[in-house]
Amino acid sequence: MDVEQQYDLFVIGGGSGGLACAKQAAKLGVKVALADFVKPSPLGTKWGLGGTCVNVGCIPKKLMHFAATLGELRHDQVEAGWIDTQIDSKHNWEKMVENVNNHIRKLNFGYKNQLLRQDVKYYNKFAELIDANTIKLTDNKGQIETVRAKNILIAVGGRPSYPDNIPNIQNLVITSDDLFWLQENPGKTLVVGASYVALECGGFLNGIGNEVTIMVRSILLRGFDQEMAVKIGYYMEEKGIRFIRGCVPDMIEATEDNKRKVTWIINGNKQEEIFDTVLVATGRVSDTQKLNLEKVGVNMNKNGKIICSADDKTSIPNIFAIGDCVEGRPELTPTAIKCGQLLANRLFNKATELMSYEFIATTVFTPLEYGCIGFSEEDAIKKFGYDKIIVYHSIFKPLEWNYFEMHSGESCFAKLIVLNDNRRVIGFHYLGPHAGEVTQGYAVAMKMGVTKEQFDSTVGIHPTCSEELVQVTAVKGIDDAQKEGC
Repeated sequence: MDVEQQYDLFVIGGGSGGLACAKQAAKLGVKVALADFVKPSPLGTKWGLGGTCVNVGCIPKKLMHFAATLGELRHDQVEAGWIDTQIDSKHNWEKMVENVNNHIRKLNFGYKNQLLRQDVKYYNKFAELIDANTIKLTDNKGQIETVRAKNILIAVGGRPSYPDNIPNIQNLVITSDDLFWLQENPGKTLVVGASYVALECGGFLNGIGNEVTIMVRSILLRGFDQEMAVKIGYYMEEKGIRFIRGCVPDMIEATEDNKRKVTWIINGNKQEEIFDTVLVATGRVSDTQKLNLEKVGVNMNKNGKIICSADDKTSIPNIFAIGDCVEGRPELTPTAIKCGQLLANRLFNKATELMSYEFIATTVFTPLEYGCIGFSEEDAIKKFGYDKIIVYHSIFKPLEWNYFEMHSGESCFAKLIVLNDNRRVIGFHYLGPHAGEVTQGYAVAMKMGVTKEQFDSTVGIHPTCSEELVQVTAVKGIDDAQKEGC
C-alpha cells in the first residue's frame, strides 16, 4: 500500500453487508475503517450502528410479528386447556417497544465492541468521496477530516421512498424507519403499499389489536409467486384486515386533533376517512445521495442504484459496492453479509469465489408466513415455457389448528415447481406456520439441484407441516390440491 494511504479498505455504511466485509477483512490482517452516520427520518427518528435490518427492519419486525402471534394463540390456549389466558386483555405497545428497543441498543453496542476488538477504526461520521482514494468525513458538529484508502466499499443500503403526489407528505406519514421506535401505539392505521414491508407491518399491527386498512394500487407482493400472494391476501382479510384495492391516496391532511384525513378516488367516486396513523410502505430508494459518486465517476442508474459487475466492482476499479444500494441485487440481509465476506476474501486472501444469487431462500413474515426458494410460477413459465414445467401443489391444515375451529382448513399451501426434462425442483413455495424454519432446511437441497424424486424418497417427520413438501403428489391443473387424511 502506498505510504499516503491510511487504510487498505474503507467501508461506507455500517449495515449488515458493510460490517461483514469490514470484520472479515480485519481478520485477514489488513487495516480497515468503517464510517456510519444515520440521517434521521423526516420525523426525527434515528438509531445506532447496524443498518436497516437491526434497527428498523428484520429484527424489530420479527419481534413484533412474534408478539402478534402470541396474542392470536390465546384462543388456541383456551381450547388446549389453559384457563387463565385473559383472551380479552389489551396489548401493551409501550412494553413491547421498550423491550424491542432495548434489544436493538444491545446489538448496536455489540457491533461497536466487535469493531473495536478486531481493530476496525469506527467513524460515526457522514462519509462522501473526494476522489477514488479520498474520503471526507463530517461529524454531527460539522467538524471535517479526510482519510485515504486503497480500496473503498459502498454499502449504504436504502431508505423508504415517499409518493410524490401529496404535499408535505413526509411530515404527515410514518414509514418503517419510524414505526418500530414509536413510543405510543399508532392506533387505527392506514398502510399504503403492497410490498412485504406493508403486509408484514399491517399484519402485526392487526395481530396486536389495532384496526388496520391496507391500500393497494395493483397486486400484492410484486415479484413473488402470485398464487401465494393471493392466498396471503385472503388470509389477512379473514383475520380482519381491510383492503382497499386499485387506488392510492389522493390527499392526506392533518386534522385539528392531529389525526389524518385521507382522501382517495375509487371507481370514479371520492372517498375519505380519518385514521390515527398513515404508514407508507411503497418501496425503497438507494441511499447514495450526497456521497459524491457521480463526481468520482461511479456509474449509477436513474434511481441512484450503483451499477456493479459480478465481482462487486463499480466503474472505478478500486471502488466496490454491495447490498441494497446495488442495481439488480436482492434486498436481503443474508445476501449482503455473504457478499461482503466473499469480497473481503477476494481482495485480501487470494480467493476467487463470487456471490451466487440463485436459489436464495427467503420468508415473508405475514400473519401466515410465506417461505420461498427459486422461481415463482410466473417466472418459471416465462423462462422455460408452460409446457416445460410441472407444478405440484397441496392444501393442508396443521395439526395444531384443530384445537380452534375458527382456523381455516384451506389457508396453508405447499407448491413445488419442477422441470419436465431433468425433474429438478426449481421453485419451492410454502405458506404456513414457521415458514422461515421450514424453508431454510430445504435451501441446501435446492442449492445442490435436488430432484422431485429425491423429495419423494425423503421420509418426512410426522406430524409436521414441513413433511407436506416431501409428500406432495397432486399436479396442478389435473389433481385437487386438498390434502386428505392426516
